[in-house]
Amino acid sequence: MKEMLIDRRLQDMIADYVPKGEILDDLVCFFSIFSDYTRLKMISALAISEMCVSDLAEVLHLNQTTVSHQLRLLKNLNAVKTKRQGKVVFYSLRNDTLSDVLLKGVEFLGY
Repeated sequence: MKEMLIDRRLQDMIADYVPKGEILDDLVCFFSIFSDYTRLKMISALAISEMCVSDLAEVLHLNQTTVSHQLRLLKNLNAVKTKRQGKVVFYSLRNDTLSDVLLKGVEFLGY
């Protein structure tokens, strides 16, 4: 066994801090939200205003099928919520966390 350069206390702290099991699975799912160009655009737009599929498709220059598919994924990941008004379904971010993470990414990249 190789000798560690860090002490036992630090090893234990790292072992406690590094996510495992269900938490790790949930984090991977959460961050997968940001791994697609279309989803990033949609999150950015929904951070500004709730929108229906057709408005999102129009403002982002995407087809409605693509938008619907990505919204279904975002809904399954618990990232968006819906509100029905008659026949129209409006989508919005579940909370500000997604927008905050996106902005932190932009900040990290120096833009």
